[in-house]
Amino acid sequence: MGTTAASGEREVAEPPERVWRALAELAPYCAVCDVSYVVRGEGRGATFSCVPGRREDGAPVADGAARGEIVEWEPPRVVTSLLRVHAETWTTRIELAPTGTGGTRVRMALSRAASGGTPLRRVLRGPADRRLVRRTLAAELDRLPEHIAQRAD
Repeated sequence: MGTTAASGEREVAEPPERVWRALAELAPYCAVCDVSYVVRGEGRGATFSCVPGRREDGAPVADGAARGEIVEWEPPRVVTSLLRVHAETWTTRIELAPTGTGGTRVRMALSRAASGGTPLRRVLRGPADRRLVRRTLAAELDRLPEHIAQRAD
């Protein structure tokens, strides 16, 4: 299995508790990503499925839906999730720290582990995989303000 990783950080003006609600507590629907979540449990050990678009209450989750688990939960500081999509596992770790001005420093680490394929195929896919993970991370960091605004209380 080949793993590709990237990390980055941004500062936002909102306090850590508000950023935590926006990034760690999965709402049934995320308009920013246009994804619906079905969450079972709370905190560490909670599992979830995610499907594209807005899911109607009670609608079944397809067998091929992405499935995840919260593997680390330290509110309002650290959350780590695993998301299994086909032959890939994406790990997202989010660390929040207060800034001296009342805002939050958001550090995000993202990794993608792909299973299957030959060693040669993994070597040849390496540059494309690195670009995919870096672009995905950059897009997630760029959308932080939208995620926070969406969960405004």
